[in-house]
Amino acid sequence: MGPQRIALLIEYDGAAYAGSQLQTNAATIQGCLEDAIRQTTATASRVALAGRTDAGVHAAGQVAAFLTESALDPSVLQRALNARLPRDIVVREARGVGLDFDPRRAALGRHYRYRIDNRPTRPALGRDRAWHVAEPLDVETMAAAAARLVGSHDFAAFAAPAEDGGARTQREVHCFTARKRGPHVICDVSANAFLRHQVRRMVGALVEVGRGQLTAAQYGDLLDGPPASAGPSAPPQGLCLVSVRYAAPLFAAGLDSKAGVC
Repeated sequence: MGPQRIALLIEYDGAAYAGSQLQTNAATIQGCLEDAIRQTTATASRVALAGRTDAGVHAAGQVAAFLTESALDPSVLQRALNARLPRDIVVREARGVGLDFDPRRAALGRHYRYRIDNRPTRPALGRDRAWHVAEPLDVETMAAAAARLVGSHDFAAFAAPAEDGGARTQREVHCFTARKRGPHVICDVSANAFLRHQVRRMVGALVEVGRGQLTAAQYGDLLDGPPASAGPSAPPQGLCLVSVRYAAPLFAAGLDSKAGVC
């Protein structure tokens, strides 16, 4: 048999990791996946990810892919990888794809969810999965403000300082919602792609709307500000990459289908 390319649907708790991308001096999701693949196949393989998540950010539907000479069936690889991965990372599904499949370039959209715990007292449970904001938030005005960012815009103001000054900062936000769900405020945002820290800055500034520090119109006007000016950046633990969308669903779980949040 020749080489085969395997796509993985990955779920992880990012609390213990310095992000998804490989680093030489810190534990990362990519590093753990590559270690598990090497232990399983006895050969090093480079893992490609559909999107980069920051330190402390979680994922329910991250997509990865790697090339291997192993003849193991994808279902066997899935079980073997899960036996070697730490308990806070799991391969939910594995399947063979074309040798040229790139999970990042082939993606048509990503869906992130941010969870805000809006109770007056701090939580003991789930504190690493939500941002605790004690003061009451005006969720209706937050929702109106979020809608102002839907569409194709230059999101440089909501990005981290660019590593490459010439990087393209135009993105198309398909939907951005804020909804009250029990004691939580849930913010869902989907777009063709995101800049680094974009979602966290969008949510951080949206909380300022909820606090009455910004109007919905002023929130929309943040788009016109200089690069990296909008914020503050919401903390990472409330953010989760829910799904990655492709032209045709890759996995039976359906996490890469169109997000029904708008």
